[in-house]
Amino acid sequence: MRKAFLTICLIVIGLVVAGFVFKEVMITQTKKHSPQVEEVFKENGTYIKINYSSPYKKGRVIFGNLVPYGHVWRTGANEPTIFNTNKDLEINGEILPKGKYTLWTIPESDSWTVIFNKELNNWGVSFGGKASRVVEDDVLKVIVPVEHLKKEIESFLIDVSIGDEKNSMYLSFEWDNVRTQLKMKSLN
Repeated sequence: MRKAFLTICLIVIGLVVAGFVFKEVMITQTKKHSPQVEEVFKENGTYIKINYSSPYKKGRVIFGNLVPYGHVWRTGANEPTIFNTNKDLEINGEILPKGKYTLWTIPESDSWTVIFNKELNNWGVSFGGKASRVVEDDVLKVIVPVEHLKKEIESFLIDVSIGDEKNSMYLSFEWDNVRTQLKMKSLN
């Protein structure tokens, strides 16, 4: 009886160790193909930091295929994109309180819905391949138009740049031949 118990314990410990090793190998391999990027914006006391994984196009059709229209996308690869701001932001007349959010999008051919969500989960998709966002934790949703570019952008890019008004900035997403951006304004 004791020998059977020890054997079972060793098997369980072995499976746990193998699981951790497998997870680390998978994360390392996926990050090799979609490197981690940190975008930092500092201007007039406003500090915005965005962490995301940047997948490559590699000759694929991205929007409407790899990233289907009308479905929630984790907005990058691997873990969900993290958006962190030290100031309240006004976006399309609504307030996004300062804090840390996951950033999700619903791409369409002519517009994107950009979603700021307060849940900070570990991975961007469930085992079934669906986005793992919890709708009840959405803080703000904004619909922005799509601009179709003449040139292709090989790796997914998120950028924050200075806007055309005081304390304003643009949050831009570019990949394949698509750019979309929303205007934000720092409030305090």
